[in-house]
Amino acid sequence: MGGVLYGLAPHTFCIAFILVSIVSATAATTFLKPVLLNRYFFYILIAISFIFATISALIYLKRNESLSPKGMKNKWKYLSILYGTTISVNLLFFMVIFPVAANLNLNPVSAAADSQNVQSKNLTLEVEIPCSGHAPLITEELKKISGVSEVKFRFPNLFDIKYNSSETQEDKIVSLEVFNTYKAKAVQ
Repeated sequence: MGGVLYGLAPHTFCIAFILVSIVSATAATTFLKPVLLNRYFFYILIAISFIFATISALIYLKRNESLSPKGMKNKWKYLSILYGTTISVNLLFFMVIFPVAANLNLNPVSAAADSQNVQSKNLTLEVEIPCSGHAPLITEELKKISGVSEVKFRFPNLFDIKYNSSETQEDKIVSLEVFNTYKAKAVQ
């Protein structure tokens, strides 16, 4: 049981963030918006996970009376697994979970309403987000615009937007407040 706790400790903050995001993408993004506007937030989370991995390793090595270079050499398999899983979990979050969370569609547009929309246009934005962890924030901000019917995130930083041109325009979409922090430009 102690090994499981040592393995989970480095990922506590990332796991908590993901659980909050998945349970309620809209509420979590709204709640965490000020934090997500910090471009270094997810790098800070990665650093925290490595700090906790190191603390966990130190506690483990101390308990096993191996807190020395020779002890670390003897416990290299444990340390490799600990830091390897820390890296793997972070990659899983940034490459899979965050992009999936960005594309959660909690309020889908009805197919009938969308098919009747003859003024529907498509726009692809390239947004200067530092990582995919910021994608849910951008997606939720775009969905707040009246006339935007669909937003899809494509790794690493593309957002495909479907909107009704009689309700909103491209310049209104690109002028969102969030794009003051994360610059956006239309691409083809």
